[in-house]
Amino acid sequence: MPASVAWISVAPVKGLRLAQRDEVLVDEAGIPGDRAFFLVDGADRLVSADRLGPLVAVVPAHDPAAGTLTLRFPDGHELGGPVELGEGEAVDIYGRRLDARPVLGELSAALSEHCGSPVRLFAAPAEANALDRGPEGAVTLLSIASIERLREQAGDSEPVDPRRFRMTFGVEGLEAHEEDTWLGSEVRVGGVLVRVAGNVGRCALTTRNADTGVVDFKTLHHLAAYRREVETTEPLPFGVYAEVVTPGRVRVGDPVGA
Repeated sequence: MPASVAWISVAPVKGLRLAQRDEVLVDEAGIPGDRAFFLVDGADRLVSADRLGPLVAVVPAHDPAAGTLTLRFPDGHELGGPVELGEGEAVDIYGRRLDARPVLGELSAALSEHCGSPVRLFAAPAEANALDRGPEGAVTLLSIASIERLREQAGDSEPVDPRRFRMTFGVEGLEAHEEDTWLGSEVRVGGVLVRVAGNVGRCALTTRNADTGVVDFKTLHHLAAYRREVETTEPLPFGVYAEVVTPGRVRVGDPVGA
């Protein structure tokens, strides 16, 4: 079966619930609106759901064209509206000191109360490039077969929820971990051409339920059991990240191939 796009995921706010898309435009920085906002802790350092699991239970809705952001909390109440930004402040994003503007209003206080720890919401500066790996990691890819291989390793009968890995594109029609063979190669994803730059190493966030943030799967333990010694650019690899060579449009069902 030819490889194709199985899902498209974006995170309007880094660490909060993922949003699924049927179709996206992709530019050199990734999908516009993906990780458009992020949180910092009391020391002005980037913080996510690997440390604050309850964050993933909050559902964001972001309309970049309208300039609005709404958050829906687990009890059903919603907050938000037009985004107003304060003056720029220096924040720490994985060791980089970048100037970012805080989101004014009640959202930061509501998120702090929800997760039981003080956090502040910021708009991502343009130079952050999806925050994690810069332009080399504008998008990420993971095969369905790799997820199934992890399920087999764990000995579980239930499927492993792909959302716990927070990848941009899921790919069906590949062998398990076939995406690893793309390192250094150009790959066509729908109407977009990407160059695969490295492996995505895994952290504790993948152990958390994608809806509740509760730790419910020993992801790192199972990955280490069969992936610890593989050649990789990051420890415990599961999926790959890529830079965008040629922007374009991607739809669920589009072909994928090197």
